[in-house]
Amino acid sequence: MPALPRERTADATLSLLSEGYRYISRRCERFETDAFETRLMLRRAVCAMGEDASRMFYHPGRFTRRHAMPPTALALLQDLGSVQLQEGREHRNRKQMFMSLMDTGSLQRITALAAAEWRVRFAAWENLPHAVMQEEAETVLCRAACRWAGLPLAEQEARRRTAEFSAMIDGAGAVGPRNWRGMRLRARTERWARRLVDGIRNGSVAVPEGSPARVIALHRASDGHLLDGKVAAVELLNLLRPTVAVARYITFSALALHAFPACRARLMEGNEAYLEMFVQEVRRYYPFFPAVGGVVQEAFEWRGMLFEPGAWVLLDLYGTNHDGRLWNDPFVFNPDRFAGWKGNAHTLVPQGGGDFFHDHRCPGEWLTIALVKDAVRLLLTEVAYEVPVQRLRVDLARMPALPESGLVVRNAIRLH
Repeated sequence: MPALPRERTADATLSLLSEGYRYISRRCERFETDAFETRLMLRRAVCAMGEDASRMFYHPGRFTRRHAMPPTALALLQDLGSVQLQEGREHRNRKQMFMSLMDTGSLQRITALAAAEWRVRFAAWENLPHAVMQEEAETVLCRAACRWAGLPLAEQEARRRTAEFSAMIDGAGAVGPRNWRGMRLRARTERWARRLVDGIRNGSVAVPEGSPARVIALHRASDGHLLDGKVAAVELLNLLRPTVAVARYITFSALALHAFPACRARLMEGNEAYLEMFVQEVRRYYPFFPAVGGVVQEAFEWRGMLFEPGAWVLLDLYGTNHDGRLWNDPFVFNPDRFAGWKGNAHTLVPQGGGDFFHDHRCPGEWLTIALVKDAVRLLLTEVAYEVPVQRLRVDLARMPALPESGLVVRNAIRLH
């Protein structure tokens, strides 16, 4: 069997933390390969990128997500017992539950709720010296997501939940204080979610029939029993927190509207096809998840190389989205690249690849696209604002990444 190129270092964790999203792709370029071996967190790891690597990674049954993510990131992004850590029958059971919440009517409800929250924020902007787009988007999406789930929040509680979800997302790619803060606030949010699940089950918390919170609280596992209360609370957070994380794509969309005025001008024409292309390019171009991990379950060969059970593999999502073999001029923002695009679950992988129903692909991808498209429409047609000079650099060494300023806007005026 041919050997993978190997990074000659005792441990590359510090390199990963200092290079962030570019760590894997830089080494693939250096070694002229799609995959190489290294050590991360004192653990042997195989890092891979590209379409063929994605097909290898998402081949059914090859990988488990258990023990595939650093414990600190796992606790903030998924936690024990979540759908992403299930396999086989139980994974299919749990994934079907989440996908049932992503039908057309459900997407229409949450986008309408988000639009109403955006209009509330636009009115507030008129009386503020400035607003930070990232903070505003998180506020909008937290309130909308909770209302959609059947859990409307009072003002003080909405601020608390928004801060908690924001800290979880921001701390997931960090070590040190940013991660510790996310962990501390996650514990508080889990207690809130557990009280809600218990209340829905015993009737003390009333939520609408068919609402996402009720669906999750009363969902039965593949063995016919209700989910453990803690697990149901984790899954409720795994619906709400990723919805708040979509704020990053909205901030990046607002950044693209500012940075690429020609795109903004075309969007102002109201062409829905171009809006779809624009949002897909935002998802491809800007950083979201850096990589996804899996642990080999059964031995297999790929390109003549043997992957044995227990091997830890990291698929580079950012690198695949910027692979010059898949995308012409990958570091150029160009929505027209999606004209006539038929879709490919292994080349555009900002939220993972593979199949929605059978693999571990993020079930909220359709929700993401719907929320971002609607936010772009509203930012173009319902409010005018200025973007002052500020630090808009996106530091790819910071995970997760954002414009340094969070994108400040000022002198807002509603147009309707």
